[in-house]
Amino acid sequence: MALIMKDDTGTFDTKEYKNISEIQKSDWSESNFDLIQKAFMGVPSKIIVERLDSEEENYSAALSRLANKRWNYLAIPGITAADVTAVATQVKTWRDVNKKTFKVILPNHPGEHEGVINFATEGIKVGETTYSASQYTSRIAGILAGIPLTSSSTNYELTEVDAIVESTDPDSDVDDGKLILIKDDDKFKIARGVNSLTTITQGKGEDWKKIKIIESHDLVKEDITRTFKDNYSGKVNNNYDNQVLFLTSVNAYFRGLQGDVLDAAGENAASVDVEAQRLAWESIGTDTSEWDDQKVKENSFRSSLFAHVKLKFLDAIEDLDFKISV
Repeated sequence: MALIMKDDTGTFDTKEYKNISEIQKSDWSESNFDLIQKAFMGVPSKIIVERLDSEEENYSAALSRLANKRWNYLAIPGITAADVTAVATQVKTWRDVNKKTFKVILPNHPGEHEGVINFATEGIKVGETTYSASQYTSRIAGILAGIPLTSSSTNYELTEVDAIVESTDPDSDVDDGKLILIKDDDKFKIARGVNSLTTITQGKGEDWKKIKIIESHDLVKEDITRTFKDNYSGKVNNNYDNQVLFLTSVNAYFRGLQGDVLDAAGENAASVDVEAQRLAWESIGTDTSEWDDQKVKENSFRSSLFAHVKLKFLDAIEDLDFKISV
């Protein structure tokens, strides 16, 4: 995960921590030191912290430094309403245009996007300190980065929290794409692990509202893209045999995810996208009307590997419909 913090204590740009003991208190203000520690409560594997001077007008420099690093969730504790839209737009661009798997937790921002988590609980009291939603995004990012793919953040208990400004209508807030805390049996928990997406389209169904599903989707996307870049792109000829080798390795990877990330009852298979490859040939004037599907597969198109994948991601158990008959 990553944090961006405005702090004049040090003069460095970046710090990377793999555990809480590596944080030097002398590098940070008291409040920022506390918020980094809060992030580690979620047990993320690593935290990248990008520092900016307090006088910086925006977060562009830090975002630029993060653009080509590996991280999943970003929080900017203390970010104000004037800056959240620009940050959300950058993350959306990274995901939609640059095909990154970055996600950001922002306070009270209806981002309407699977890559933007809208954290909307204020007045979070921990001991003698009360935190705003903006400040506590660091804690939420640590939770989301540390949760295993076999679980979701729904019903996650924040044991340190003593009080919050409670939602008057939690169900409506969740439907509006807000990640909120609730009080349940004297425990403070995440109501439901949802992102800010609320509008369903043909390419983004109901599952796309769930943080767990998007995290699983991003894992698969990132792993397959890295394998393609490291072992295939520019390294082998683009013929059908090599495409089959790649797709065979992808399908073996899918089998390894079944039970934890993918539902074994699903198809979970990759194959040559016959329709896309046929259209590619026809776009340059080639008549493929006499080609059967196998011939289309065997006629690779220039440097492109067209693949189609059908996956069934596992969600967590979150809802109970329990009927008793007597």
